[in-house]
Parts: sequence; structure tokens; C-alpha cells
Amino acid sequence: MTTNETTLGATLRAWRDRLSPAAAGLPSGRARRAKGLRREELAELAGISVDYAVRLEQGRSTTPSAQVVAALARALQLTDSERDHLYRLAGLVPPSHAEISDHIPPGLRRLLNRLDDTAAAVFAADWQMIWWNRGWAALLGDPSSTPPHRRNFARDTFSTDGEGPRLSCWPVTSFAQDTVESAVVSDLRRATGRFPGSNRLTDLIQLLTTGNERFAELWASGAVGAHREDQKIVQHPVAGPIVVDCDVITDGDAERKIVILTADPDTEDETKFRLALLSGVPDPARG
Repeated sequence: MTTNETTLGATLRAWRDRLSPAAAGLPSGRARRAKGLRREELAELAGISVDYAVRLEQGRSTTPSAQVVAALARALQLTDSERDHLYRLAGLVPPSHAEISDHIPPGLRRLLNRLDDTAAAVFAADWQMIWWNRGWAALLGDPSSTPPHRRNFARDTFSTDGEGPRLSCWPVTSFAQDTVESAVVSDLRRATGRFPGSNRLTDLIQLLTTGNERFAELWASGAVGAHREDQKIVQHPVAGPIVVDCDVITDGDAERKIVILTADPDTEDETKFRLALLSGVPDPARG
């Protein structure tokens, strides 16, 4: 093995070559010269320009920012060890385990890619949205139109700027809003025990405590718990009002939250749910 084979650019090429379009949620196409993802596909998934992706692989750019490295790690579906190696190749210190991670490991991605008949999204421990599928975008609207820093369910639940929710493009009403609010707050307090050194969690709680009276009241109660389930009405612009069940699954020590929306089988709501998914967006899973 030569030194050139272990550089940042060579490593990115190797990881890009091994990831199939299907595994990344992209159409395979009929004629492909690339063994895995094309450069432009990786660039789209990571949210960077194609030119920058080329410069990274060719070694003309060797010091990407931490944000770019994190985006590349997610797009390439790296394991935690591979992600840390990528940070080091870029001359960066890998994220501390004291900080909340937005990384989604490959095994979880494979599972998520099989949830085609549901609306699914993944949130980090601080309720920051980090992934969603076509079903989610079709049922609630595409979150990519919302600035990344506003794709946070806690901020959606407790407004601090007078704006309404930004994670849905049309009205969504909970059957038990008070219970949801209490659950989100108690879940965030639980996260502070798991990530006591997280700056972004501290900043979020500071923002919500000073900017939303309801959050401050619930936070002062000191409750610790988790948000597990809810039932909502989605006012879909094509299918009409749809009653959906919302189930929240917490994944491992990273405290990632897998949120899955489904409709009760053999009901009018399920029929409208499927209509909403069929009327959805052409974009692949994002995050």
C-alpha cells in the first residue's frame, strides 16, 4: 500500500466506490461506469458542490470543515470508526462522545430504507432532524425547504420567534398536545444526563427557556422521561385530513429517535395515507 492510497482523497474515492446507489436511496440507472456512487451523487447527498467533491478526491483541497466532513460521513454511511478516521485525515479532532451526534450508522440506514410504506424520520438526541424518507416529505411536505437550524421538533413545539411550526408544510394537530409538550421537555432533560457536555443541547435549552414561557414552566418541573407515541391529524392538501399514529423508537446510546407515522389498517385514513404517499415528492431520502 502506498502513501497515496491512504490520503483523504483516495479514502473518499474508495468509500464512494463501495456504496451502491440503491443503498444511498438513489435510482441505479441502466448504464453506470462508476462502481458505486458518482461524484455528483455524493455531492448532492452531502450538500456540497461537484467541483468541491472533485477537488477533495484529487487532493487539491485537503482541509474540509467539520460540517463538510460530517455531511460526507452521513452521505457515505460510514461507521463511527470510519467517521473518526475521516475527521483525522482532514486534520480535525473527531467529535467528542460528550457531544450529540448526527451520524446514522449503516445498519440503521439499511433498516430505514426498507420503510417505504411509512412516513419516517430520524432525529438526534436534541430533536434535530437528521434524515427523512420520501413518505415523510409526501405526508408533511419536504423539510429541505426549511433552514437546517430550524429542523428541530423541540423548536417546532415551543416557538421562540413567533413563527409557527417549520417541520410540516401544512397544519398538523396533536390529539394530546399537553402530553407531547411535557414528553419533549422531559426527553430533553434526560438527554442532558447522557450528554452533559453538549454545547448545542445547552444552547437549545437556553434558547427555549428564555424564549418560551411554556417550556420554562415545564423545564422547572424537573421531569425526566421520553417521548414514545402520539396521534395526530395531518391536513394534507391532496388527500384531506388524515389521522395518523406517531411512534417514537429510541436507538442506542446516541439517543437517536426514529419517528414513524402510520395509519390504522383497513380504514379511510389508511386509504388517504396511501394517496398522500402516491402524490408525494420525487426526491430521494435526505439527511
